[in-house]
Amino acid sequence: MNIFLSRKSLYLVILGYSIFAIIYALYVEYYLNYQPCKLCLYQRVPFILAIFVSFVGFNFPKKDEVLILLITTFAVGMIISGYHFGIENNIFEEFKGCSNNSLNITDKADLLKSLNQTLPSCKDISFTLFGISLAGLNFLSSLLILIYSVRTLVYEKN
Repeated sequence: MNIFLSRKSLYLVILGYSIFAIIYALYVEYYLNYQPCKLCLYQRVPFILAIFVSFVGFNFPKKDEVLILLITTFAVGMIISGYHFGIENNIFEEFKGCSNNSLNITDKADLLKSLNQTLPSCKDISFTLFGISLAGLNFLSSLLILIYSVRTLVYEKN
């Protein structure tokens, strides 16, 4: 009995999970009214890319290049979310793009406009699920997908 998924099934699971992750992030942002920081927005990019790569992989399951691209996508996503999780837990300092300290505006109207458009700091955890921030959950899920995808690439030959 084989407990591991075939490549085609793996692509289908990753496709479904990536769509779910994007929809859930949009739900938290627009329905629950939690503003994402810049790193939260950057963490969505690998999932969007994974949707397209998984679709291609589902149609061409024997192509190792597609699985390698998917592994690279989730490795980048894991690095971004790990860095974000580290910032939230004071392991890393936040980069200048996360903080709103770079206001060099002299016009009152521009200042009011920029204050209304500021994103929250990357240090602030505004939404948690099961006591873990979404960056932490993203790190864990990306790590699991990465491990399973590497295992599939190494051990399964279609």
